[in-house]
Amino acid sequence: MRRIALLLAIVAGAAAVLGGGVYWMRNAPLTVAVLQPETDLPIKVFGLGTVEARVLSKTGFKVAGTLTDLRADHGDLVPAGRLLATIDASEQQARVAKARAQVAIAEAAIQVAEAAARKSEALHRQRVQTNRRRQSLLERQSVSQEAAEESQANEAIAGADLLVVQSEILSARAKLDDARAQLDSDTAVLGQHELKAPFDALVVSRAKELGAVVSAGEALFTLAAPETVWILAYVDEARAGDIAVGQPAEVKLRSLPQNAYRGTVARVGIESDRVNEERRVYVTCTDCPKDFHLGEQAEVFVTKARLPRALMIPEKIIERFDGATGLIWIVRDGRLARLPVRFGYRNSDGRVELRSGLPDGALVPTVVDPGFREGRAVSMEGPRG
Repeated sequence: MRRIALLLAIVAGAAAVLGGGVYWMRNAPLTVAVLQPETDLPIKVFGLGTVEARVLSKTGFKVAGTLTDLRADHGDLVPAGRLLATIDASEQQARVAKARAQVAIAEAAIQVAEAAARKSEALHRQRVQTNRRRQSLLERQSVSQEAAEESQANEAIAGADLLVVQSEILSARAKLDDARAQLDSDTAVLGQHELKAPFDALVVSRAKELGAVVSAGEALFTLAAPETVWILAYVDEARAGDIAVGQPAEVKLRSLPQNAYRGTVARVGIESDRVNEERRVYVTCTDCPKDFHLGEQAEVFVTKARLPRALMIPEKIIERFDGATGLIWIVRDGRLARLPVRFGYRNSDGRVELRSGLPDGALVPTVVDPGFREGRAVSMEGPRG
């Protein structure tokens, strides 16, 4: 019995010691580091995007044909109006020659009609004068009634013939206009057998070689205006608020990750990506390399605000965070408490501006310890930002 009593006493003592240790561990003051306000803090928003060109053209011939000449290739800088390529134009040249002949025929037809009109006008004047004399003689009974009527009829016939010839002139002129229009049309189509640069451009690609047949509207060259190259970045809508044209940005190209280039927001897309819930932000780069590669991945950091003074809270220590409100642990009067607060800007480094709700004199721990409990005493470690 004594041995059992001794064993029970030992167990009870061990339990008491263990319980005391647990109690002490759960209630002993914790040592925590607290966040400190920062000054002149830039608020940046991250966006992942690609190098693009605002002016990018896939150009080709309006008509089909066989390539007979190519004067530009990948990487060439071509001024506006420079000849890039030609296709076989022999058939169209024949059409233009035929159209010119039709114009000449129509011009000759007008000359014939105008000559006939002059002849008809002279004959009509003669018949008018003859008829007047005979009508005068008829009044004096110097000619017969039959001769006067015949003269009257001849004048009427001459007048009708003149109207017919004048109508033929109008018809000939209309045919000339039609022939000239056809010539202009065929000449324009002939011009479409030459492909010229629509603007000062860099040739991004060429799709065909000499002798190949190109279809009407098929892209032969891809051209880009170098001065319009910019970065198209996609920014999470939850962080895209307050981004505006003119704000400074930082650009990092995937091929040159060690370099950061200066940029400026040039456009904020009116329409967002409905699937990914991202806003399109276009950034021009002021000192990026002259040699660009369309489609290259780029990282963009837009500075949308600069705070004179702010307390930044890591998102990972916020509970029930909805983008505007949440719960945080604070240290007040040497003890832990948890309370709701409101937040402002979200930074690209995963921290959020504490906007309001923090009592005077209260501090915010840098991390949340598993031992945090309402009312537990804490001691301060050296402050960290």
